[in-house]
Amino acid sequence: MATLYLASGSSRRRELLRQIAVPFLTLIAPIDENALPGESPVAYVERLARAKGQAGLAALADTRDAVVLGADTAVVLDGQMLGKPADRDEALATLSALSGRSHEVLTAVALVSSQRVVSRVVTSQVTFRPLSQAEIEAYWASGEPQDKAGCYGIQGLAAVFVSQLHGSYSAVVGLPLCETAALLAEFAIPCWQSLPDHSQEVAGRG
Repeated sequence: MATLYLASGSSRRRELLRQIAVPFLTLIAPIDENALPGESPVAYVERLARAKGQAGLAALADTRDAVVLGADTAVVLDGQMLGKPADRDEALATLSALSGRSHEVLTAVALVSSQRVVSRVVTSQVTFRPLSQAEIEAYWASGEPQDKAGCYGIQGLAAVFVSQLHGSYSAVVGLPLCETAALLAEFAIPCWQSLPDHSQEVAGRG
């Protein structure tokens, strides 16, 4: 079986892969994450996911049985990508803009081997309830928004802001598990590896 590498320093993506019981090794190969002139958000996240996977593969000494997973997520409001906040004022402005509105979260996942590259982009729609200024300021003070695109983490404190979600929850967190599992299957990497064996326990209950 191929060895899977995750080309990401994201703890959230590591947790999501562990959730579906897929063994992996982690590596980080930095790339230029600036958008190209005129590049759409969909094209941007897919290009970066592929570039992360390709950079990860290039960093390996032996690529014969290696498959590298790259992923990228963007929060999009009114056609504009919302990155990580530069400072408090930018974060407060971003959260105010998201308040009471729907936005898109685009997550791309790519698998790269020495033979091929496959990728997929998942679009989800997230709606925030109206937020008070006090809530926005308290959320910033928690420290959670500081390193997150769109200034929030749906898996964290900001869960209380989300009134509706249409699409993939795991994709909004950072890795679309349904689509990732399908891509892994193309490389003969199964999910649910090394699960505990409860068959004896179940059989004994009769």
